[in-house]
Amino acid sequence: MNKKVIYQLDGRPKLTEAIPLGLQHVLAMFVGNVTPLIIISNVLNLDPQIKASLIQCAMFVSGLVTLIQCYPLGPVGAKLPIVMGTSFGFVPAATAIGVKYGMSGILGACLIGAIFQVLVGGLVLKRIRKYFPPVVTGIVVLTMGIALLPTGVNYFAGGVGAADFASPSNLLLGTIVLITVIFFKQYTKGMLSISSVLIGLIIGYIVAIPMGKIDFSSLSQAALLSVPVPFQLGFEFHMDAIIAMIFVYMVSTVETIGDTTAIASSGLGREASEKEIVGAVLADGIGSLVGAIFSVLPNTSFGQNVGIVAMTKIVNRFVIATGAFILIIAGIFPKVGALISLMPASVLGGASIVMFSMIVVSGIKLITTDKLSERNAMIVAVSLGLGLGVAYVPGFFDAFPESIQLIFGESKTVLPAILAVVLNIVLPKEEICEDKALTA
Repeated sequence: MNKKVIYQLDGRPKLTEAIPLGLQHVLAMFVGNVTPLIIISNVLNLDPQIKASLIQCAMFVSGLVTLIQCYPLGPVGAKLPIVMGTSFGFVPAATAIGVKYGMSGILGACLIGAIFQVLVGGLVLKRIRKYFPPVVTGIVVLTMGIALLPTGVNYFAGGVGAADFASPSNLLLGTIVLITVIFFKQYTKGMLSISSVLIGLIIGYIVAIPMGKIDFSSLSQAALLSVPVPFQLGFEFHMDAIIAMIFVYMVSTVETIGDTTAIASSGLGREASEKEIVGAVLADGIGSLVGAIFSVLPNTSFGQNVGIVAMTKIVNRFVIATGAFILIIAGIFPKVGALISLMPASVLGGASIVMFSMIVVSGIKLITTDKLSERNAMIVAVSLGLGLGVAYVPGFFDAFPESIQLIFGESKTVLPAILAVVLNIVLPKEEICEDKALTA
């Protein structure tokens, strides 16, 4: 195996290496990619055929936009191993809009919100990049990882709402996967070590079959071949829905900056450049616009895959592009997607706990890139203490307008990020403090 290739951005490793490593990324994000649409489809009681078609489109769009992140179209794309998928962050707003205006109202708001994000990426980000030094981006990455940990634990227990949530069988299955991932990562070398997540997921999938946790009967209902269809459900434009969705796009932009920073830091050992961050956000916006055209929710970068990069240090774009092609194939051949979607939540949870925890570690490393001076320590303390403290208190924002609830109540990352940016601006630099001490 040519390690020099898979640990570099460019170059083409062998397909025998790229396919399993790309599949590892797909399996890690697959459930999270299709679940938001399943939730919205159920809430709106969409026809089962429409629901199946939207899930198919979600996989196709995810693969397409991931390719753009890896191999940019002009300024659109970060040229980094960023995996894109349907965002959970849009579900609360989409649900509220959908109940009032239907799926066409959701898609209209998503379309305008995507255009807004493209404008922000192209016109605004370059001017505010200086306000995101390592201590600020590190706080964003750290809070993202912390916010994802409950999701990993919920998966580990069988998934929120599962009838057998936290049952011994689910906990056993998740533990088997967790131990498998740790064993292959720490006690093996070469391809076995860097494929530890894939091996854990496959073993968990196989073990789940005799446990009765996988029902293959749904495979017969999936079509063999089906081409994703755009403009299935149309668009309606309502100002209140658009404003609510724009707020969520602002949150998504912050999280994309965090993911891009985390990948550059944990995978490449450096800060993300301005060009990479702008390209990532532009791809986020363009991808969400394409998503709206194909009647699915907005796309954003996936934390699960940031965790895999942090674990394996594999940043080769061709590897991620291989995973993107697998997603596109799953979108065109529904039986492939259906087979992957049968993976029990507890199997994914066993791997997710490790991946999400690695994002936390990446955030800590970013924060300590510069000396953790008293000033930076104060930024970290207040941002995490107040930002996360408020975020995890249920009902804290219930008395505030709905727009405030959408911005701060649904994301655990936004308030700490805003506090970090503001404190970094207003607190005097360390040398200024020293000058004051000398003149006192």
